[in-house]
This record gives sequence, C-alpha cells and structure tokens, in this order.
Amino acid sequence: MGDVLGVAVLGAGHMGADHLRRLDQVVSGARVAAVADPDADRAKEAVAGLAGVTVHTETEAALDAPGVEAVLIASPGPAHEEALRAALARGLPVLCEKPMVPESAGALRVVEAEARLGRRLAQVGFMRRYDPEYGRLKELLDSGRLGRTLMLHCVHRNVSSPPDFTSAMLIDSSVAHEIDAARWLLAQELTAVTVVRPRPSALAPEGLLDPQFVLFETEAGALVDVEVFVNCGFGYQVRCEAVCEAGSARIGEERSVLVTAGGEARAQVPRDYLVRFAQAYDREVQAWVDATRRGRVTGPSAWDGYAAAAVAEAGVRSLEGGGRVAVELAPRPALYAGPGA
Repeated sequence: MGDVLGVAVLGAGHMGADHLRRLDQVVSGARVAAVADPDADRAKEAVAGLAGVTVHTETEAALDAPGVEAVLIASPGPAHEEALRAALARGLPVLCEKPMVPESAGALRVVEAEARLGRRLAQVGFMRRYDPEYGRLKELLDSGRLGRTLMLHCVHRNVSSPPDFTSAMLIDSSVAHEIDAARWLLAQELTAVTVVRPRPSALAPEGLLDPQFVLFETEAGALVDVEVFVNCGFGYQVRCEAVCEAGSARIGEERSVLVTAGGEARAQVPRDYLVRFAQAYDREVQAWVDATRRGRVTGPSAWDGYAAAAVAEAGVRSLEGGGRVAVELAPRPALYAGPGA
C-alpha cells in the first residue's frame, strides 16, 4: 500500500456520505479515490470539493478506477454480495457495512469465496466493537472479575423508522447489531431465537409490528434479551446490561449534560446512530485503514457477517411463525476465529 490508502466508496446515500466525510476530514492515512452510486447526481454532490475523485454509476468501474487500493461498501444490503465478491476477485481489502449480505446463503457464499483465497480481506461494519463503552464492558467480562455472564439485557430504540421499513427488518437490520455484540461480548455463538410481539405502538406505521421482544440462547447457556422499538418517538437509545455471577455492569446511559432548573431535570437524547456512535465509526474506519496499510484485517470477519445473517433469519422465522427457532450454522472454515475474537 502507498503512504495514503486510496479508497473506493460504494454508495453515496446517508451512510455513504457520512463515510466520505469521515475519510476526507477525520481519518488519517486514506483518501477517497472513487465513488459509485446508481444516482450519478447524488454521487457528484457527495464528493463536491474532494479533489482527485472519479465518479461512477457501476461498482466494477469504481473498483477498477486509478488509485483504488481498498473498498468501503455503504450501498444497500442487497447489493453487497456482488460488490464483495468483485472486491475479493481483485484482491482488494474491503470494509462492508452491515448486513454483510442480508441472506445467510449469500453471506455463506462470500465466506466460501474468501476461504478459497486463503486469507482475510473482508471486514464487516459492526461498529459497536469500537465504541469505548462496549470496549470497556468487553474487557470487564473477559477479565472474569464478575464471574460468568448469565444474562445480557439490551435495549435498541429509534425515533422513527424509514418509510419502507418492515417488521422483519426490526430483526435483520436493527437487532443485527445486538446479535454481533452478544456474540462478541460473550465469545459464544447464539443457538436459538424466540420473538414475542406485544401490541404495536400507536406511533408505528400501519402493519409494522413494533416494538418486539427478542430472546436469544447461547451455546454455553446464557440468555440475551433485546427490546427493539424503532418508533419510540423521543430519541435513539442503545443500552446493554450484563448480569454476572458476582455483579452486573451496564452501558448506554445518556452522557449529555444534565440541566436542573425550574423544578425539573433534563438531558438531551441522541436523535440517531450517527450521533450516538460517531466515535465508534471514526475509530472503526481508522483501525481498518491502519490495518489495511499494514496488510492485515483485524475487525469483524466475513464469518461474523454470516453468523449474524443466520441468527437474524432464525429470528424472522420466529417472528412470522411463532415459537423458538434453532440457529443452524455451516461448519466454520479454519480461516476464521471464534465469535469473541
């Protein structure tokens, strides 16, 4: 790699535009070399003011553009498999936003393609692993000071959902983050899922099953529950409490200034994930750039992306059919470490 890593960014929407800004203004050791989006005008607008960036409407044209040494995928999930396999075929290191591939069969094809190469090139954008609070919780649980972890209690709330959001997406888009966080924090695979549906909120669009309560079982007998509520109306909240044999630890309390005046106390609540996890995204992309320039891949793997897709699919089956659904994973290739790596 050169002194400055040339990155092709695929997707210039909400997430892609934020990564373009991050690569240009926040991250050191990298530059945007190319951008691709089916909407050429949106792509041009997203890179306005950035020098030396070529704009494309096709993925492969961006991957083959001059100066491209690595790829950041921020396009919609259904486009990820094709982009990942094209990047792998060219030997390009890639950071892919979650979901790596929405369907587990497609995610497994990416795993198998990378395993045939015999080396890791793909990292999946589970940015919570880079959040300082999650990092401290991981260190605490790994230390064993609180004994074995028995339960994780998780909350995932959004102000509102996009117009095209479906009931299944509460599991495979929103709770996908808790799936990876639980696997990572506990260093255990998730083996079964049960989804319970309370009555929908009046704030939820017609037909959207929101909120939902999701219960995961792990291979070592721990339980993980998630309240997911994507139309809560008041803010973006992500919390996690680990209950262990000798104590508990909780993260995700609001960290803003608490103002007490006029007989009441108030604190601001983040409005979306780009605010709450801004530092995590910055740290994630910087770590990816640093590792890529050293010829390494250190973050969540393609196997982690596949496992998250398989668990989410089991969750959607439980949501749609009711009851407990077992998670079935393919044999893990030797290339990949376990869920806590």
